[in-house]
Amino acid sequence: MSENGQHPAWDVLLWLMIFLDEETCHRATAVRDPRFDGVFYLGVTSTGIYCRTVCRARRPKRENCRFFPHPASAELAGFRPCRLCRPEQAPGFTAAGEGAELAAAAVRRIEDGALDDGDTLPTLAEELGITSRHLRRVVREHLGVSPVELAQTQRLLMAQRLLHTTRLPVSEIALACGFRSLRRCNALFLERYGMPPTAFRRQSGSAAGVETAERSLTVTLAYRPPFDWKALLEYFADHAIPGAEHITPESYARTLRIGGHTGWIKIMPEPGRDALRVELAASLAPVLPAVLQAVRRTFDLDAVPSAINAVLEQDPLLAPSVASAPGLRLPGAADPFEGAVRTIIGQQVSVAAATTVMGRVVRAFGEPLSTPWPELNSLTLIAGRLAAQSVDILAPLGLNSGRANALLALSRAVAEGKIHLRRSADPPRTMAQLEELPGIGPWTAHYIGMRMLGWPDAFLPGDLVVRKALAPLSPRRIAEYSRIWRPWRAYAVMHLWRTEMEKVKQSRSRQKMKSDFGNPASGPGSQAFNLQSL
Repeated sequence: MSENGQHPAWDVLLWLMIFLDEETCHRATAVRDPRFDGVFYLGVTSTGIYCRTVCRARRPKRENCRFFPHPASAELAGFRPCRLCRPEQAPGFTAAGEGAELAAAAVRRIEDGALDDGDTLPTLAEELGITSRHLRRVVREHLGVSPVELAQTQRLLMAQRLLHTTRLPVSEIALACGFRSLRRCNALFLERYGMPPTAFRRQSGSAAGVETAERSLTVTLAYRPPFDWKALLEYFADHAIPGAEHITPESYARTLRIGGHTGWIKIMPEPGRDALRVELAASLAPVLPAVLQAVRRTFDLDAVPSAINAVLEQDPLLAPSVASAPGLRLPGAADPFEGAVRTIIGQQVSVAAATTVMGRVVRAFGEPLSTPWPELNSLTLIAGRLAAQSVDILAPLGLNSGRANALLALSRAVAEGKIHLRRSADPPRTMAQLEELPGIGPWTAHYIGMRMLGWPDAFLPGDLVVRKALAPLSPRRIAEYSRIWRPWRAYAVMHLWRTEMEKVKQSRSRQKMKSDFGNPASGPGSQAFNLQSL
């Protein structure tokens, strides 16, 4: 362990991401290491181009290399994006060290459009619970640019993505990417790239056929391998919301409502690439940046498996699971409020029972939506609409008074803006606010923090599976033990759940074999613990 209580392997990654040790960066780019894709970017002084670590172009001489933590810092230094590896498609920004989580939260909010549509820097700073001055300092310290410059680069990168992969008119692209006018979009393209968007599209050889007859759009989102798509899809399938989600062995589809725009999305792996293919209804094009962020958080695409595994594999308890499932991700939520409602409904009941009740709630208070799939036909919940209900109305749907009151309290807090369920929120503060609501205890609050807020250090010391794995330690001692997993305790919980589920599957398989040979065994309901969380 190092002096700060972290593992040496994590210290190496900290050094890489905070100080951008040039020799380490150069070695990673020399072998095109996909684990560092999006962690930093290579600027080539001889060409004026910046690239991802996985770029297929010939490697430049060492003296011509510069390294940057974000595309915005590379562009501010005068470099243009590579047309071959397309930096706009790299996995999302990842930071580490003091103030890093705050910087990452600012990046996520800006990517969601926090500085678009008239929003100001003081508004963003207030959301993050800091001053504008401190926000500027933290972002510049970690990225080398100001928040405004970061926002400008994000708009440009998103515009490049749409110019490459869609036939949308440039005017629509400009508005979808947060530019207040086509004129401002043209001006920034000329300033940064020396050409207007139309010329950029012609030179990029924009792909044809990426829009279907139904006017859907298709884009790709990259991730850092390994990525356990099958495990994540199985998790979502077990917790799918009838009408709002439709999951097959190959794909995930759901309805979505963002900023007054509604539609559907469908996600599948992109063959031959470390990326997911995202198809979405054209009705969601005006809020495409927010849609893609929703997909990123749902599938945990910005995770750095090499950093996570380097910490967790040091613990003999987790090492076997890490070795067999190095691409395990945190299952997120495209709609955090919906996910929080599903969590409360699932308290003290089985996964199947929670799914049934959640389906009733969505049918009662959601809205119908036409999609290409008959199974996908409902928009999910709005906090204000659910907050206007009563216990008497919720009870016939299968909710007891305790869970109904908790649901109403959460809905009112979210509708009134007292609680913000988004990844830029301060997780400990938000979870403390959740625990103040009736019927919401530590397990529920931390599970929401883990999945809906995407907090990688969320932990559930009172979880039955966690307690069983670390028996005979008390919850307090379990919390102390978990420090060796920081800052990735949520991933440690996922590995413990996975290990327990594998044991359950093996037990059921053995029981079935005995039954097949005329020796009946107790069924799966005989498990001594509740697998609701799994």
